[in-house]
Amino acid sequence: MVQSVPSPAEAPKAATNRIGLTQNEYKGSPSTLCDGCGHDAISSQIIRTFYELGIAPHTVAKLSGIGCSSKTPAYFLNRSHGINTVHGRMPSVATGAGLANSNLHLIGVSGDGDTASIGLGQFCHLLRRNLSMIYIVENNGVYGLTKGQFSATADYGSKLKTGVINELPAIDLCGLAIEMGCGFVARSFAGDPKQVIALLKAAASYQGTAMLDIISPCVTFNNHEGSTKSYKYAKEMDIPLHELGYIPFFEQITVDYEPGTVQEVELHDGSHLRLKKLHQDYDPTDRLLAINTIQKATTDNQFLTGLLYIDEKKKDFKTIMNMVDEPLSNLKESDLRPPKEALDRIMSDLM
Repeated sequence: MVQSVPSPAEAPKAATNRIGLTQNEYKGSPSTLCDGCGHDAISSQIIRTFYELGIAPHTVAKLSGIGCSSKTPAYFLNRSHGINTVHGRMPSVATGAGLANSNLHLIGVSGDGDTASIGLGQFCHLLRRNLSMIYIVENNGVYGLTKGQFSATADYGSKLKTGVINELPAIDLCGLAIEMGCGFVARSFAGDPKQVIALLKAAASYQGTAMLDIISPCVTFNNHEGSTKSYKYAKEMDIPLHELGYIPFFEQITVDYEPGTVQEVELHDGSHLRLKKLHQDYDPTDRLLAINTIQKATTDNQFLTGLLYIDEKKKDFKTIMNMVDEPLSNLKESDLRPPKEALDRIMSDLM
């Protein structure tokens, strides 16, 4: 008996998001990273985030520097704009892109070397400017492209595969970000997709720089016994500050409050981030509490994840610069160049 084959018209249609695109339309090229690399898990959550939020890929600009992490923008959103910048200089290029076209959704992917070493100065000034963008640090504590030396985020006392012990203190990028005035600071683990995607969605809705430090184990050089950035260590030592839930602005917002256990954070576009407290009484809007909590966790060798700090009222760079709503790249020469009469008035006032 010969079975009939369904015609193409009868084949089930792929699910689409609110703007009519499938999740496949948010993917990129196949990854060339090592199998099991934490960076690939983060790329998958970026794809899912932009698909579920219904952000059109052509409205996104993805930027990176140099390193394994900085290769990953090729693996997501292949219909978006993208640039791979000079090592450590991605924040400057992102600032230029954001000023030229403020309608773009900016996402920067960096590594612990690209951010905490050669790019540390650029990173600090990006936080000062508060440019509206998602800034992801894919943090594995080593230089993967140059055979696994310690990076500036490697914890004191951690061990390389070669047996070398790190004798230098680590730079805590979350603590530094809060000190520099960043209004959205979070830490997560590449092996916790539920938490990563909730944080990414909230970051995409935040008006200002949203910095995510995501521990992303290097399976080749830093996933062994003695590493504090391995899958095993992160899973065993992960202490979440709260459970995260995200409600986008285009969905009806309903909240079932349990007194003392649920906290709502309203983002700039009207979206809500719901924080359900677990075993810790933690308020992410308290800056001093965030700094003290991070420092205590470092002293106690704890790995805290979640939304560490958020400032709901901080002005972004576009507002600070009093920029017009129309992207600068769309303005005509007549809008940008004063007429001769205006220049004559200026010169007469100077005489």
